[in-house]
Formats: sequence, C-alpha cells, structure tokens
Amino acid sequence: MDFKNIHIGKIIQKKVDESDISMLRICNFLKANEAQVYQMYQCEELPTGILLRWSKLLEYDFFRMYSQHLILYSPQKSSECNPLKQVKNSGLPQFRKNLYTKEIIDFILELLESHTKTKLEIIQDYNIPKTTLYKWIEKSKK
Repeated sequence: MDFKNIHIGKIIQKKVDESDISMLRICNFLKANEAQVYQMYQCEELPTGILLRWSKLLEYDFFRMYSQHLILYSPQKSSECNPLKQVKNSGLPQFRKNLYTKEIIDFILELLESHTKTKLEIIQDYNIPKTTLYKWIEKSKK
C-alpha cells in the first residue's frame, strides 16, 4: 500500500470488489445513483461524510490511510524540535503520533528487505527511534 499517494476512490473500489456487495445496496446506503458511485471510484479525495458512510458500509476504516500517512510523512512537531517553545493547551483530544500499526511496521520492514532504504534513512525520514526499528527487525526474524 502506498501511504504517500492516497487515491481513496481506487482503494474503496478495491474493497467493494473484495466484499462482493451489490450495487443496489451501495446506492441505497449512500443515497446515490450508480453513476455517482462510479464517479466516487475516480475521485482521489472524498468528503469526510461520504468516506464515513463508505467505512460503515464496507466495515473498513478508510480514515486509517490518512492516519498512516501522517505517521510516516508529517514533520516533527515544532515543540519536539525546539524544547524551549511552550506548548499551548487545546480543547481538542491529543493523539500520540508514534502508534505504529502492523501495516506501518510491515511497510518499513519491506523498505529494508527490498533495500529501498537503509536503516539510517528510515530513522531519519520517518522519525522512528533506532531502538524501535531494531526491535521490529528482531521480531520479524522470529
């Protein structure tokens, strides 16, 4: 899975094909006609309300694609780069960035196995702690 370039329409279409759900059920659930559904398959991005409906219908968290993208490709928080900078409190929930899913770990290990990136490049590019990476490598050998 390419978490850098997400084409959500193609991902949804693939999941629909795997799920073998009838077009009638899809249209009824989404309150859309067949042409609109096929148009959604062509969209690189979809509104969150529609994506939420797709997630419920197909019982798959499509938002996770974007979370994985943030984990892998978002820059480090400025407060982590500059410890003297004060962090403002927010009324919004705070999420930990470094929650690595199995898909992320597999993606990173695949980069290593295919010699696409070195350990050092992975540590630098994705901000993964050295000890974490080495633990993943050790576990994958078992």
